[in-house]
Amino acid sequence: MVATAPPPSALKRTVGRRMLLVFIVGDILGAGIYALTGRVAGEVGGAIWIPFLVAFALATLTATAYAELVGRFPRAAGAAVYAQRAYGRPFVTFLVAFAVLMSGITSASAAARAFGGDYLAELVTVPTLVAAWVFVLAIAAVNVIGISESVRVNLVLTAVEVTGLVVILVIGARAFLAGEGDPSRAMTLTTDGPAWMAVLGGTALAFYALLGFEDSVNLAEECRHPRRDFPRALFGGIAITGVIYLAVAFTTSMLVETDTLAGSTGPLLEVVRVAGLVFPPWLFALIALVAVSNTALINMIMASRVVYGMSREGIVPGWLGRVGSRRQTPWTAIAFTTVIALTLVSTGDLSGLADTTVLLLLLVFATVNVSVLVLRRRSRRDDDATPHGDAERTFRAPTWAPVLGTVVSLVLASPLTGREADVYARAGILLGIGVVLYVVNRLFVPRAPAEGAALGVDQGEPAGTHES
Repeated sequence: MVATAPPPSALKRTVGRRMLLVFIVGDILGAGIYALTGRVAGEVGGAIWIPFLVAFALATLTATAYAELVGRFPRAAGAAVYAQRAYGRPFVTFLVAFAVLMSGITSASAAARAFGGDYLAELVTVPTLVAAWVFVLAIAAVNVIGISESVRVNLVLTAVEVTGLVVILVIGARAFLAGEGDPSRAMTLTTDGPAWMAVLGGTALAFYALLGFEDSVNLAEECRHPRRDFPRALFGGIAITGVIYLAVAFTTSMLVETDTLAGSTGPLLEVVRVAGLVFPPWLFALIALVAVSNTALINMIMASRVVYGMSREGIVPGWLGRVGSRRQTPWTAIAFTTVIALTLVSTGDLSGLADTTVLLLLLVFATVNVSVLVLRRRSRRDDDATPHGDAERTFRAPTWAPVLGTVVSLVLASPLTGREADVYARAGILLGIGVVLYVVNRLFVPRAPAEGAALGVDQGEPAGTHES
């Protein structure tokens, strides 16, 4: 058979394993560790590293589900593909996709609000909203240029933000060897109630700092070898960021009083201020702003790819899936997500948007974990997944991992964490908007011919044929 060129609307496969690893590390190492460490201290006292350790362990459970599913269905819509394959219900698929979409936009919007906070104030005085708007528009411009260019920008931003964390680690190592600071404070768990509830609340906060690993699955169609590269890059990225976060958390608590951390929106800047090393606070503030920018860039890349995938499958209007002929990027999806982000930064605050992001994604994580179990059971009756020739190259999660991942996600999404009621209200309103959009789309937009089939894969098409 003569090979044919991909259709003009196809996404370019330009992302290799190293670039993907950098993408994941850069997405996790972002606004969370730079901005939320103080809030975690407010929950557990000096033992900040404990919630981070628990959060990484729990996130790894869900990561195993993503690693298996992206190998079976390497599609841009990510969790929405998995939900459609598992449940076959367009409404459930839409809610999952919409929750993922909105979590990415709320996360980027939170980063935009953080951009205009204490770190920026160290450099210049600008109204928070003005800074946030300019920030969102700049991110959109980078995104529309192209995925390869966007990830290369991510490479530069990741290098800068890692440099900032290395500065913190060097400060901590020097202080520890010189006998400065108070290492015992980092081992002290201080709470007003039961310790397990404090750790649970701190873990829910720390979870925001490590969100990002799930974004990478939305680049599946732009990855050269998704089945081979994704598991290695995914678990490698989680391991690298886990070690860095634990070390930074320990250093921060060792050098800065807990009350000072709890009241700061720039906790790592407090470390620089008390350090004996000569490192200009303004320079570290600049590095922190770069880290926040990286978080927003990757989240907006993810959100636009989710919209693109939904549009192509007839879940939302087709015009949202238009791809530029020159750059081959989903420019209408980028414009759509940018408008939503501009609205959110104008109406929400940093903490509220961050908490909403975590809640939405925890619900998605629970759905993804269950999807693995459902698809496994179905595949024993009906071989609708990867062809036998590719099965050996597809990662398989241990069964207990998605089971435990489901339970953990639901517990962290519950009021047991101490999450404020307005966060649940905000998430409910966002999902309610999604329901309205779904109904409107069903009534006024003709249904796609393949609707009811597995999302992204025709009934007679094996999933493995999507990989080039």
